[in-house]
Amino acid sequence: MKISASFLSIKDNLEENIKRLDQTSIDYLHLDIMDGNFVENKTWSFRTIKKILKGTTKKKDVHLMVSDVKKYVKKYMKLKPEIITFHIEASNASFELIKMIKDKKIKVGISIKPNTSVDAIIDYLPYVDVILVMSVEPGRGGQDFIPSTVDKINILKKLRKDNNYNYLIEVDGGINDTTVKLVDVDIAVVGSFITNNNYQEQINKLK
Repeated sequence: MKISASFLSIKDNLEENIKRLDQTSIDYLHLDIMDGNFVENKTWSFRTIKKILKGTTKKKDVHLMVSDVKKYVKKYMKLKPEIITFHIEASNASFELIKMIKDKKIKVGISIKPNTSVDAIIDYLPYVDVILVMSVEPGRGGQDFIPSTVDKINILKKLRKDNNYNYLIEVDGGINDTTVKLVDVDIAVVGSFITNNNYQEQINKLK
């Protein structure tokens, strides 16, 4: 299981602490991008993100929690991230977005909120690289893990096996050293559990 570390819960010395996070054994830096519309919170501007990520070496895992997906995809492509993930609930042109992201040689992910069933993304499973299952309501850090997420993960694993699909399964929300044992996924997004304590010690507990 790979660890994608979210820095959403870091409140002080953001630039300095992201550099500290970048020096740990995490696999990805997870960028939570919110527009204050699709979710009620709003995160940093693209200019700020570029500034605070300058000099970091970990692969970037971009999670767009935004309504105008295409606009944000065009911006965040410039960072040359490993993955750009958008929400199925925000898009009525998912195939177009998948092509747009893949054309830039970036892996494409689709995310589903806790109340969205796997059925909503069935048509896209052969074409995407990552499925991000939200195990909390998107929009803020520090929430508790929703247990029904495990069922969705199991459905996605079965569909992948039965159809020889190649997507990775990623989970995001409420992941700590206890809940991580419940989720058999390829990538776990972890935020406050890491960033509210000694970063590397917490990462070691997860691994």
